[in-house]
Amino acid sequence: MAIILDGKQVAQSLRQSLAKQVQVLAKEETSVPHLAIVLVGDDPASHTYVYNKIKACQEVGFQTTLIQEASHIQESTLLYLIHKLNEDSSIHGIIVQLPLPKHTNASKVIQAIKPEKDVDGLHPFNYGRMACNLPTHIPATPLGILLLLQHYQIETAGKHCVIVGRGPTVGAPLSILMSKNTYPGNATVTLCHSYTQQLASFTRQADILVVAIGKPNLITADMVQESATVIDVGITRVPDSTKKRGYRLQGDVAFEEVAPLCNAITPVPGGVGPMTIAALLTNTLRAATKQVYNTPAY
Repeated sequence: MAIILDGKQVAQSLRQSLAKQVQVLAKEETSVPHLAIVLVGDDPASHTYVYNKIKACQEVGFQTTLIQEASHIQESTLLYLIHKLNEDSSIHGIIVQLPLPKHTNASKVIQAIKPEKDVDGLHPFNYGRMACNLPTHIPATPLGILLLLQHYQIETAGKHCVIVGRGPTVGAPLSILMSKNTYPGNATVTLCHSYTQQLASFTRQADILVVAIGKPNLITADMVQESATVIDVGITRVPDSTKKRGYRLQGDVAFEEVAPLCNAITPVPGGVGPMTIAALLTNTLRAATKQVYNTPAY
């Protein structure tokens, strides 16, 4: 049976470490990290994610400001809101919960956030610095994956890392990070996507398989080699009448049939999700203590 990469437990350990650092900041009368979260609309999943982020912030002693707006908010109004948060010196980090309503240009909104406050690591300026191996805010989910691999001392140098999904929040940045001359890193990376033919021929080669495509049970036992480390980023609500809520959370990997074959695997839920929030908190602390930008980014 595979080693279960327990993101929930590792994230708890990271939060405890962050809480101790916040206590030191408070004793030194230094600004306590302050995260502003912008939530637009009434998507149930987004509300759950935001609640979990606020709860984690409170646990480590961060200040939080939640700004909730109706789904019909005008883009110009949302951009002005971001501008005000940018100018508020008491706020160290800003995130806009995605997805945004269709009438809103998410890319434009993200680019409106000052890079030094972009603790989700999605601003093109931070993206570019990541690619150039400069100090930056790394996208939260990829950073969470790196921290998880590091905690369990998963060897990455010289390994073949196959990533399924090329999205800008997970697959694309992770492909850059895993190929860097660092640890975790120094892997040979293959990035697969919706146009990849014979996907299984690639996934079977993976020493480290990361799946972030949002298709429940996409990866089955015949698509994974023995001894592989499998990181399941996908999380989808699947109808299930046996559950009180009427649904269950399902990953992109068929866990029950894949787990007995591989070396290590993340569960869903309880794997990558908690690590993403822990990484977000890490970025926020770094922003508050100016570990990335000592001066405005531009």
